[in-house]
Amino acid sequence: MSSKPSVLEPLRVRVRRFQFIVGLGFLSLVVGAMLSVSLVLRLHARVNALPSDFLRIPVAVVLEDLWVLAVLPVLCYGAARIVALRTWTTAVGAAVSGGVFVIALNFVRDGFEGLATGWGFASALRIVAFVGGILLSARAIRAGRAAAEKGSAEAEAKAAARKSEYDEFLKAAEAGGARLEQREGSAAAEAPAASQGTPAVGDSAATQAPAATAQTGDASSVGEATSSDVPKTPAA
Repeated sequence: MSSKPSVLEPLRVRVRRFQFIVGLGFLSLVVGAMLSVSLVLRLHARVNALPSDFLRIPVAVVLEDLWVLAVLPVLCYGAARIVALRTWTTAVGAAVSGGVFVIALNFVRDGFEGLATGWGFASALRIVAFVGGILLSARAIRAGRAAAEKGSAEAEAKAAARKSEYDEFLKAAEAGGARLEQREGSAAAEAPAASQGTPAVGDSAATQAPAATAQTGDASSVGEATSSDVPKTPAA
């Protein structure tokens, strides 16, 4: 007997999906933070050498928000190749979860003053980068789903081709077996007929032996008659 599905099963599916989305955002934040730190340490002198703040601030914002601009889209693409993800739910949820972690870290470091002050050109650029990361993640999910569907279609086509080849092989094997059985049946039918039409070797030998004996006797009698009829020549 098949067990009935639990009433809480849809809720469990939603909880697992939520955990996956939150984990995706947290993982992208961690990997992006490590990448950002390494790039900032290498490019710090070059960024500070830029002549204007309108150039330094965008570059710094891009380096700080690599987790949402680059890492999160890559992770979304890879996850969409394996799991069927909802486009906007996954993109927005993962970005918001990572953003919440960033805000929590800033709150732990600076308190309420760090959240209330410092709004300006850099903050506007961070918001733009956040929205851009969501758009890039959504596009990456669509691309991943399209690639996964294409791969599954190719796998199904290969499986169908192999099945057709196997069916043709089976048909050829069955046809060969039928021809072999037909040949064996015809050979078995011809064997009794050949044995009935061929005379026995012993009977032919026994029939030919008296004839040969009679011919030998006639030849000897003819020789004797010839020798008796020839006149004897007297010796000189």
